[in-house]
Amino acid sequence: MKKISAILSNLTLDDLREWAGAKILSRGKSYVRNVKGLSRMEDGTLAAWVSGSEEYATSVSLDSDGDFDYFCSCPYDWGPCKHTVAVVLAAAEQVKQKKVIPLLAEDDDLFLALFDDSEDDYEDDDEFQEEDEDPEFTVALSTGKARLQKIFEGMDREELVALLMDLSGRYPEIERGMLEKKQLATGRVDKVVSSLRREIRNITAEQAWHNPWKGEGNIPDYSHVREQLQALLANGHADAVLQLGEELWTRGNTQVEQSNDDGDTATAIAECMEVVVAAVPQSSMTPPQQLMWVIDHALADEFSLLESGGKMLESGAYTQAHWRVVGDNLEARLESMTRPASATFSETYRRNGLLNMLLDAFERSGRRKEIIPLLEKEADVCRCYGKLVDALLAAGEKEKARQWCIRGFEHTVENASGIAAELQGRLREMAEREKRHDLAAAYRAEDFFAGTSRKSYTELRKAAEKAKVWPAVRGCVLRYLETGQRPDPSCKGEESKVWPLPTPEAMRPRDKAEKRYEKFPNLDMLIDIAILERRFDDVVALYQELRKSKRWGWDTDKAVADAVIESHPQIALDIWRAIAESLIGQVKPKAYEEAAVYLQRMCKIYQETRRVSDWQNLLGELRREHKAKRRLMEVLDSLSGKKITD
Repeated sequence: MKKISAILSNLTLDDLREWAGAKILSRGKSYVRNVKGLSRMEDGTLAAWVSGSEEYATSVSLDSDGDFDYFCSCPYDWGPCKHTVAVVLAAAEQVKQKKVIPLLAEDDDLFLALFDDSEDDYEDDDEFQEEDEDPEFTVALSTGKARLQKIFEGMDREELVALLMDLSGRYPEIERGMLEKKQLATGRVDKVVSSLRREIRNITAEQAWHNPWKGEGNIPDYSHVREQLQALLANGHADAVLQLGEELWTRGNTQVEQSNDDGDTATAIAECMEVVVAAVPQSSMTPPQQLMWVIDHALADEFSLLESGGKMLESGAYTQAHWRVVGDNLEARLESMTRPASATFSETYRRNGLLNMLLDAFERSGRRKEIIPLLEKEADVCRCYGKLVDALLAAGEKEKARQWCIRGFEHTVENASGIAAELQGRLREMAEREKRHDLAAAYRAEDFFAGTSRKSYTELRKAAEKAKVWPAVRGCVLRYLETGQRPDPSCKGEESKVWPLPTPEAMRPRDKAEKRYEKFPNLDMLIDIAILERRFDDVVALYQELRKSKRWGWDTDKAVADAVIESHPQIALDIWRAIAESLIGQVKPKAYEEAAVYLQRMCKIYQETRRVSDWQNLLGELRREHKAKRRLMEVLDSLSGKKITD
């Protein structure tokens, strides 16, 4: 306990704020009074019950680095919870009052809840072990079964019948299970199927919804449906399972479409459909028909109800001959499908799905030579340019791949910018592989002008340095950010004469509407570049210019403050004070805690620059100006350098 006592005696609220965050610290302070049974282990580990909506077992210890390690039985798992913070605060109070924290007895319920793992159902933190894999559980289970067997063997027929009648009367599921088992055993499958079909129709007609805030809702229970499908399959009735699966598929999709339950119903139906998919290879369908059954349902699967179907398509049980039949079938479907009037996503969605299945069938049936001709035929309709380019490159047809990249770009640049950008990226990668560094840099410049950012600027710099033209490119880029004049060969005027990079094979046209909304000089980007290049005087000069404009948000201000802490500490102080005062102006306890983060940073600079009196004056000003804000006063008190155990 000695080591953790020393840490607790010097712990401040700022330390806890840094560890748990302002929000959790605030909540933890209000839970100190809920800490019960505070105790410790021999190694100093703290333990306690903390009451909330339930009683939670909580422990806090020190790791090898001297940092807090923690455990709590509450469901919060995104870091330290309010209960662990409350335990630390309660223990710190005990240390302050020089009270001894008692040892935790090994037979105490709290010890058993926290540290006794004798009944855990797992062997380690990574691998969950099922109960039937636990040797101790298996022994206990077998012993229990042996006892029951002796009891049953000692009963006569009348006693057994009476026992079963009593159990079936009290537990309807036992009665139903026994009747269903009898029906299957006697070959009366039609009765089971008819009953299960009615159950499917009834359960799929239920409304599926859940309101987590009120803890209300209705989640249909598909467990019995799944059990019965498994029983039918286990007894060799795969065709019956498929018939019921079609009923469940049709009605279940409608139910999921209308549900509002965070996907719970879809998950339950998907588990049932796993059994249906398992029945496909055992059905009376031919192997190609089996594959087509899965493919047809996969193409229509909008709610991920048939994810297990993918594993069946990977099965080695289906030969190239089987896949050739499937390929012929899918190819005929694609040929008969009406070609869409446009290449928009909504009109080509189903055609693309069918095309992808056909490509897979060609691959699996050994018809790889047909893949490129098919992709060339469908490229302009399905916009599968990326797949075509990859196939051409794999076949060693580099120039043809380049031409398809250019063609695809021209077909998509106006209304499918994502595909166009992908094709530009392929052209850049081809230039990089061919060591055409100037062309690769030209494509990086295209990326930068399409979306100025630190990342696109950095990538452009790397590429231009390889091409040995970075100083000239940098100068043009900075002038663009200052004036809006794009320095590339597509522009007219003097700028195009000093631009050292070639014209890309695929260039985005300048969107007039986009240009109208751009503002120059782009001070935010110029500041970001100056920070990146550590030109701190320029950072400050640009920031002073930026402050004259009306803006929303503090992102650039925060970046500037973090960058100039050492070179221009007063600028950082001014920014953080403005942010803190803005947060205080929201008049919210949460905002006060956030403001404390920036005030703490100011405190650090004042201390490092030996301006402690200025820090005290700032706190005094805030107290006088906001003296009516009690919660803010508590935050300011915590920033005055007081220890939480004082």
